[in-house]
Amino acid sequence: MKSTLFKVLTGFIIGATAVGGYAIAVPSNVPVVKACVDNKTKALYTSSNGSCAKGRSAIDIGATGANVKSIAQLVSPSVVSIEITSLAGDGTGSGSIYRSNATTSYIITNNHVVESAASGGTISVELNNGDVYPAVIIGRNSDYDLAVISIKKGNLPEIPKGDSSSLAIGDAVIAFGSPLGLSGTVTSGIVSALNRPVTTGSTSVESYMDAIQTDAAINPGNSGGPLVDAQGRIVGVNSAIATLGATTTGSIGLGFSIPINQATRIAEELIATGKSTKPILGVSFDPSYTGVGAKVYLLSSGKAAEKAGITVGSVVKTIDGFKINDAISAIVRIRSHAPGDQVVMVVESSSGVSKTYTITLDSAPALP
Repeated sequence: MKSTLFKVLTGFIIGATAVGGYAIAVPSNVPVVKACVDNKTKALYTSSNGSCAKGRSAIDIGATGANVKSIAQLVSPSVVSIEITSLAGDGTGSGSIYRSNATTSYIITNNHVVESAASGGTISVELNNGDVYPAVIIGRNSDYDLAVISIKKGNLPEIPKGDSSSLAIGDAVIAFGSPLGLSGTVTSGIVSALNRPVTTGSTSVESYMDAIQTDAAINPGNSGGPLVDAQGRIVGVNSAIATLGATTTGSIGLGFSIPINQATRIAEELIATGKSTKPILGVSFDPSYTGVGAKVYLLSSGKAAEKAGITVGSVVKTIDGFKINDAISAIVRIRSHAPGDQVVMVVESSSGVSKTYTITLDSAPALP
């Protein structure tokens, strides 16, 4: 599988990027979800067996693709707008109600949405009904551009969870958020590509994502909002877009979302401990290498790669069957896993001999 690198700056701006290869949209069967719509309030409720209480009418979601109107009713109460005030300036973003108990609701968003408030500033969250609450940061992970914040308001509707590993190119998806401060915005599209290696942030603090690419319109302010499937389940956290330069910063149909399966692991760790982890191979790659693959420049003593027998100067060619074009694609493939996972790597030695390694990834603290 050919991977294409997009270098995306935090805040959704990149320079002109040449795209290699094509993403082919193929039709897929869309499962049907039974739901009930309140005849008076028009609020949408899931139904396990298709039956509805008095005052509610049955409705199918996903019967002929994404029913955007129905999904908007189902998902919008779980989507929030986020406003940041800090010494570095003001900003806006989006988030999803990930977990809610009797007193507190936890919201998943992007790290770049809230990081300026981490060292002084305020965060406020506006719910779908217009109510506004102060928020605090529970934890941040700049390695994956994810964060969890919380508000002291309980019993809020949690966003339905999906499975990003079940996505296929061509699947219908819908993006929610507050682009340019316009809260409650909904756009629709398809999954344009999967496993797209994307980096965001500065050279010193980069985030890496094994991104879902979509043509659903995503703009500044959509950061942290959910990408949902045809059943209204979150499958990604919207994080970045590609643009044609600093003077053209709107959506051109190249949006990128962090897969929810990856985001869920990090969110759970942040809620439990305020910190999170990342998988490591124990390798530094040579940034000057211009060949195809990722060339090993340094090995960390006692870590997974050294213990497996990989040597300095060798070149990583594939990871789990994915072709590795460069160091970024290698890092993204490793980061798509969790600590303790096994990966299968084909590595070519400096003498040109290829060997397959099965390696158990080590764990390291992620950067806040």
